[in-house]
Amino acid sequence: MKLAVIDLGTNTCNLVIAEIDGQNYQILHQGKVGVKLGKGGINKKMLTAEAFERAVSALKKHQETIARFDAHKTITIATSAVRDADNKAEFTQALFDATGLELSVISGEEEARLIFDGVTLALDQIPANSLIMDIGGGSNEFIQTESNRVFWKESFPLGMARVVDGFKISDPILPSEIIAIESWFASGLANLWNQFNGKRATQLIGCSGAFDTLADLIDDTAPGTKARITQDISLNEFNLIADMIIRSTKSEREKLKAMEPLRVEMIVPAFILIRLVLRKLNISKITQTDFALREGVLKEWINR
Repeated sequence: MKLAVIDLGTNTCNLVIAEIDGQNYQILHQGKVGVKLGKGGINKKMLTAEAFERAVSALKKHQETIARFDAHKTITIATSAVRDADNKAEFTQALFDATGLELSVISGEEEARLIFDGVTLALDQIPANSLIMDIGGGSNEFIQTESNRVFWKESFPLGMARVVDGFKISDPILPSEIIAIESWFASGLANLWNQFNGKRATQLIGCSGAFDTLADLIDDTAPGTKARITQDISLNEFNLIADMIIRSTKSEREKLKAMEPLRVEMIVPAFILIRLVLRKLNISKITQTDFALREGVLKEWINR
């Protein structure tokens, strides 16, 4: 059977379509559409009328793709921006009325669990004391591993859309603004630092948009043109790219072949966050994967 999974995130609406035959699967399509659900309202816990329109448009576009592949079932999941919104009931009803898709709004804990499942679909073995990191527009998920299992997980409402909406960011960003954003991340991630308690993480496994863009920047490839189950990234490669991006202007980032338009503003705080985590947890190895929440739903369906 063919399964389609739509992940309606704060920044992007992601789609995966796979053919499942028992315990075997084949990815037929992976795609994304920008939605920016958090724009203008995420820190007020509101989804704007424009966000409604962008979400409906993205879902309809994905439905066209799903129809071309003749998928038998579609699962639609929403995360941080929707679950935290005071008008989420109105939003889910509006989306159902416009598309016929029933939106399942999941908790941060469930999001972290599905992200882990997606990563295990990409990596057969995950070294103990690895840290899986998923950077989103509304929240960031962190999962510590042990013996290929979840040892600890938490979702933090510190997403990039919240940063862009809540902080003054000059063009290019000023050193004082970098310090303020980094301090906000450092304070909000107290549970993460306490969890590792000064111990070094084996490696950082990064999934979702910012890490996909990082890999595209390293490879100098356009977004979506190179599918990666996993890709190793050296600390030196990250530092070179991160320093260049953080110092850049918006106009300079817009001209980069690897930069998605929806990532132009949010990539700077995302790289500030990654750099902070690498430094605080003394991590020297990075693995990027295209697999995340939507592939986690796929794995869950395979194991039914």
